[in-house]
Amino acid sequence: MNKNIAISAIAFGLLASSSVVSAAEDISSMFSEGKVSGEIRAFYINRDDTTKADNQIATAIGGKLGFNTATLNGFSLGTALYTTNRILKGLESDTSSMLNTTLLANDGESYSLLGEAYVQYNAKSLGSNTTFKIGRQKLNTPLAGADDARMVPSLFEAYVMTNQDVTNTTIVAAHVTKFAPGSFSNAYNGGIVGATAGYTSVAGNTAKYQGEFTDMGEWAVGQDTKGVTVLGAIHKQGNVKLQAWDYYAHDLLNAIYLQADVKWNCLLSDSLKPFAALQYINENDTGSSYAGKVDSDFIGAKFGASIGSLKAYVAYSEQSKANAGEELQNSTITPWGGMPAFTQGMVTRHMFLAGTQATKVAATYNFKEQGVNLSATGYYASFDMDSNSGYGTARTAKESGFDIKYYPADVKNLLLRLRGNFPTEFGNGRDWNEYRFIASYKF
Repeated sequence: MNKNIAISAIAFGLLASSSVVSAAEDISSMFSEGKVSGEIRAFYINRDDTTKADNQIATAIGGKLGFNTATLNGFSLGTALYTTNRILKGLESDTSSMLNTTLLANDGESYSLLGEAYVQYNAKSLGSNTTFKIGRQKLNTPLAGADDARMVPSLFEAYVMTNQDVTNTTIVAAHVTKFAPGSFSNAYNGGIVGATAGYTSVAGNTAKYQGEFTDMGEWAVGQDTKGVTVLGAIHKQGNVKLQAWDYYAHDLLNAIYLQADVKWNCLLSDSLKPFAALQYINENDTGSSYAGKVDSDFIGAKFGASIGSLKAYVAYSEQSKANAGEELQNSTITPWGGMPAFTQGMVTRHMFLAGTQATKVAATYNFKEQGVNLSATGYYASFDMDSNSGYGTARTAKESGFDIKYYPADVKNLLLRLRGNFPTEFGNGRDWNEYRFIASYKF
């Protein structure tokens, strides 16, 4: 999108949030009673990488500005602009290997896109708790999601129906036709690593398609397809939550995702609250098999507990093994931003590579009882990688890190966040220390 057009759109407030506002009596009040909302996000990142001559640094400001109409006879309209803008150009390096482009376009420039533009219909007046949403929108499902880890999230063009007529149950049926990769897609440049880390397997596709919506298959493997048909069910009752999803990516693969979560009260202590979860992913190729032969299984488990202000867990996952030359077919392929694994690190996503066994421990302490709206998380993840993982020789990659969130009492809706990650043996002896500072204000 032309930057001047994007800025003008912001100035006139024509952009949308994803929330539905009050009912209107006519078309005029549908717009006059609409709601402007959004987020202002400032982001600084600094990575000291052993394979680089100097630190990779970037600073950006941007976010989202949206407008959602009120509902009229069940209908509403929404649109939202997403933007990221480099603010220290000239002070930061313009050398591609030194600039951290995960906050920006692939070439290190600012960019904007109309990321949401949809029509929504709520059928409550017809006696059904069903919502239809058609157009550009943000999705958050296990294997197709926003992956909002940097400045601009991944976005979709889709037809989505959500139904909650069954008590404690949400049914989702969707057909997704296009994908717009977010700024984090710059971290991956195709191959098996890109395909299993949430992005494309085609080298150069990020530079080619970032900032625009492109065919789901063209983005994933370089072949036009009929998109991805999705059916999901989420049932939550008491302390148990069950979900099942099927993603039929036409002429690519069929992916099944299952997850079960349960929590319970400890008989020995009222303050101790254990929880556990299981997840499973199965993938097989379909139709023309543009992704090649696919036959993979992934299983993960998590167990933890909270006591007072402290919450901790341990997780384990295992990906099916592969023979030499068959690494991709036995990996979990997730090219559309979906990253649900219990064992993923802040940056390390090796758990979906063939033959990988991963473990993770994490703990979070919340300081609200001390009168401060602050939480601090620390974690350690290990990825025991097979020689046929498709990512070099057998080795164990490790990542530790922290995540501190602070909500100042004097400024409502402001989040200040400091994050750090410290991988070792990430690949071919590659290590780094990375720090991020994020300020986010939602309105």
